[in-house]
Amino acid sequence: MIIDGKKCSEEILENLRKDISEYKEKTGKVPGLAVIILGNNAASKIYVKSKIRACEKTGILSREIILDENISEEELINEIEKLNNDKNINGILVQLPLPSHINEKKICEAISVKKDVDGFKAENLGKIMLGDDDGFISCTPQGIIYLIDQLNMDLHGKNVVVVGRSNIVGKPVASLLINKGATTTVCNSRTKDLAGILKKADIIVIAIGKAKFLTKDMVKEGAVVIDVGINRVDGKIYGDVDYENVKDIVSHITPVPGGVGPMTIAMLLKNTVKAFCKEELVNGN
Repeated sequence: MIIDGKKCSEEILENLRKDISEYKEKTGKVPGLAVIILGNNAASKIYVKSKIRACEKTGILSREIILDENISEEELINEIEKLNNDKNINGILVQLPLPSHINEKKICEAISVKKDVDGFKAENLGKIMLGDDDGFISCTPQGIIYLIDQLNMDLHGKNVVVVGRSNIVGKPVASLLINKGATTTVCNSRTKDLAGILKKADIIVIAIGKAKFLTKDMVKEGAVVIDVGINRVDGKIYGDVDYENVKDIVSHITPVPGGVGPMTIAMLLKNTVKAFCKEELVNGN
């Protein structure tokens, strides 16, 4: 069975649209999301456009800020600080990757924890580790868990293997799975006997950025496979899974595109609405 991330994301966006419409009627306000993009990176522009379109669908105020790729780190932080103090903006996203002269970690930390809707700040990542739902869960891991939840599978005792150890996907999704009671193993492409470990997994989450890395012989029959990879090869997009050969032996699998990708944007907007609601609660509205 194909796990349709596009369909799930559309349902989430429609529910957000209804909620935002109600908020507007009650308060006269709507959530606001600011997206900062540096330079003319084609892939980044595509991602940003997708986010802006999703905002338009739901009624979220979107603000796209395009800056010169040669901007200094200090100037970029000053731009972020302006948004931190802007009452109309509830979420701030700096589109990655950043130019090499800018420290990515420093920029992420410059964003107010109240507006860190990407969930990249240390405070929010720490809350994931602690199982504290008060923070903002990183968008891609949150989307992955949402898709797994749709399977109505009890994760207690399930053997889950996460391939990839990034701060953006691998580590936070592993923590979320542990919080749900799964027996979770984190591997990478150099793990010894990786194929043997994967063969025992009930669920595989793979995010290493290597096209068609996960092959049929690495997956046991009936497993669930969540493919987070987006790889461009000869003008075509492939996931980290050899989809055509793997899909016939698994119980559930996400396609690329149309799987985890749309969920990431949906969760970004969900976090933005959460930030808006928390701010309104503080203000007594």
